[in-house]
Amino acid sequence: MIPQKCCVLIPSLSPDDRLPAYVKALKAAGYGLVLVVDDGSAAEYRGIFDEIAGWDGCAVLRHPVNRGKGAALKTGFRYLLDETDFAGVITADSDGQHTVADTLKLTGEMGEKSELLLGSRDFSRSNKNVPPKSRFGNRLTSIVFRVLYGQWLPDTQTGLRAFPRALLGFLADVKGDRFEYEMNMLMHCRNRKIPMRAIAIETIYHEENKGTHFHPIRDSWRIYRLLLGNFFKFMSSSVVCWLADILLFTLLKHWRALKSLEYALPFLNALSRSAEPVLLATAIARVCSASLNFKLNKSLVFNVNKSPGAIGRYIALCVGVMLVSGVTVSALHALLGGSSTLIKMVVDFLLFFVNYRIQKAWVFPADAAVSVKGEKE
Repeated sequence: MIPQKCCVLIPSLSPDDRLPAYVKALKAAGYGLVLVVDDGSAAEYRGIFDEIAGWDGCAVLRHPVNRGKGAALKTGFRYLLDETDFAGVITADSDGQHTVADTLKLTGEMGEKSELLLGSRDFSRSNKNVPPKSRFGNRLTSIVFRVLYGQWLPDTQTGLRAFPRALLGFLADVKGDRFEYEMNMLMHCRNRKIPMRAIAIETIYHEENKGTHFHPIRDSWRIYRLLLGNFFKFMSSSVVCWLADILLFTLLKHWRALKSLEYALPFLNALSRSAEPVLLATAIARVCSASLNFKLNKSLVFNVNKSPGAIGRYIALCVGVMLVSGVTVSALHALLGGSSTLIKMVVDFLLFFVNYRIQKAWVFPADAAVSVKGEKE
């Protein structure tokens, strides 16, 4: 896409002289509009924003108070939807981390299809420009995103992103007002099967990123609470259902202690006459706990109202996981020896993550992807 058809959106809080220099360079590169959102900066910075607002092809929106980077981005998205007809949008930071050359690089890669392009910095150990805490934080977040969402994104925290107008309405509705918004954007795009592609850009850190407004503890907590929140719900659901399974199994196995329920629950008498009471108790408890797990995952974990065929897919997955666990544990025990219980613990731990991914993507899939026209396909 050519720059004239694009707007560069820059959220900014308490900027220095690098912002007007960047805006000038973007205009010189031919962008149709440079839109800056002043996210509640103090009065002493008003001169910088007033200067930019006076330039041709530039506009400034203001928040009276600081509301966060996510809120600033969404203010810009809604303005672009309501007041302009630009075909593409590039978001960039105001702290000098993004060059005009890299902005143009993403612009040239952008097409009309619904795709999110991410300017990806180099966080490898060979790059000495990256502060250690930034390298560790970005790598850890990329690994967690890969495990839980199935896609490797080398730079999940990049502010340089590009996408066509078709995604503006969708992204304006994504929740989050501060730095966690950018992570939520990635999660929602992945859930809606919107393609995301990393484009290598220059890695720039000024004075080890001392000018950043990112609070290491507070904002990291917001990001990881969001990133891991759904998975912790899945874990909680599994623990609750496991406890229900154990409790129900114990009650059924020792049904004689439930004299008051003997006539209310006729199957208890059948259980007492069974040649395999433990097996029957196991089967009944597992069916009940699995039904509870299905309901909790559908309604609370993945928040799906309608999912035709989900119960069949869930049963197939349960059977498949059980078979894979049994075969894998048997094969590893035969190959390695040692404790089969320990091997089973390791295998089932790994399968737990696989189970989460499959339930999220297949058993309880999210809505269909957003089309180029902004409609669900």
